[in-house]
Amino acid sequence: MSTPGAGPAARLSGFMAHLRRNGFAVGPGETEAALAFLAAGDPTDVAAARLGLKTMLTGDRGQWQRFDALFDAYWFGSGVRAALRAEAQGPRQEARRPEIWNKALPAEERAEAAEPAALPGAPSGEDALPAGTGRLVASRQEALARADLRNLVSPEDIAAAERLAERLARVLRYRLSRRRLPARRGDTVDLRRTIRRNLGKGGEPVELLRKHRPERPVNLVLLLDVSGSMRLYSRYFVSFLRGLLGGWLHADAFVFHTGLVHISDVLRERDRLRAMDRLSLMVEGFGGGTRIAGALKAFNDRYARASLNSRSIVIMMSDGYDTDPPELLAAELARLKRRARRLVWLNPLLGWRGYAPVARAMAAAMPYIDCFAAAHSLESLAALEGELARL
Repeated sequence: MSTPGAGPAARLSGFMAHLRRNGFAVGPGETEAALAFLAAGDPTDVAAARLGLKTMLTGDRGQWQRFDALFDAYWFGSGVRAALRAEAQGPRQEARRPEIWNKALPAEERAEAAEPAALPGAPSGEDALPAGTGRLVASRQEALARADLRNLVSPEDIAAAERLAERLARVLRYRLSRRRLPARRGDTVDLRRTIRRNLGKGGEPVELLRKHRPERPVNLVLLLDVSGSMRLYSRYFVSFLRGLLGGWLHADAFVFHTGLVHISDVLRERDRLRAMDRLSLMVEGFGGGTRIAGALKAFNDRYARASLNSRSIVIMMSDGYDTDPPELLAAELARLKRRARRLVWLNPLLGWRGYAPVARAMAAAMPYIDCFAAAHSLESLAALEGELARL
């Protein structure tokens, strides 16, 4: 299983990166455990090594089914055709992704995403497979979409994820601002509903259904936790907030840790680097403790009257760890709900295996939450469109 010119630790590290690019949540802890497992066993027993790593590193049924093909492709440069055949026979990931994800990529990157990336362990040169077969099934963009954001370690992947988060939010903002709703006397024919309604009439458009653009657009209020426990996610959420703020959509953004800071004007800066510099100066204590209830009280006292109305959706991005009393958090959420239409709570921990909202603050908040969703990956952020579009 070894390759000339690379030690076992380096090769295993490359294999873990190979798995991360394919959506596996593996990091330094899993790498250390895998090294210890391989060191304790027989290095010539490939079957035992494969089974042990497969048991340790897979997190669900889909990963279990894909592991053998990825293992063979990396360590032996084989199994590529089998992986492609399995992908062709099984349900494709694109079919399960939110539609907005494909629209978030520019045309040139959409074409790049359609052609998978090269296998890190696949043969090259004369030994390479014919064009179109020696490729990894998932593209780099698709891997970034599925990957848990806390597992991104390389500067290139981090920067790419931040750009994609901002681009995704811009598409979401545009679609929410431009969407049309069913109406009896709308100014546009709703083709989808018209076709469906007239199926019983032979497909002839006997009855036309219409839609219109609502006069009062959705109003978003975004509250982002930038405390220490959210450090691995908050940088991507800031990029997402920056993409949401802009024309065609009413949106207001705040960050909090032990205090609350209004950052809408900062995120609307055209120069991204200047915006991030201003934000770092404003948010003193970034990565420190958390007082969710105190931050909500500050928002309710100072901003709620001007920011919230009957069309407002409040999006809280937090893991729910709070040093304030849970009864204070419940009281402030009750005040918030009296002004807002819906409360959406995005918790990155919800994407972790075995997580349950049993922390005192999170348990106290659950009765007031209309939508409790994961936010550990870019794909989970894309899925937010369906919840917002229901208003």
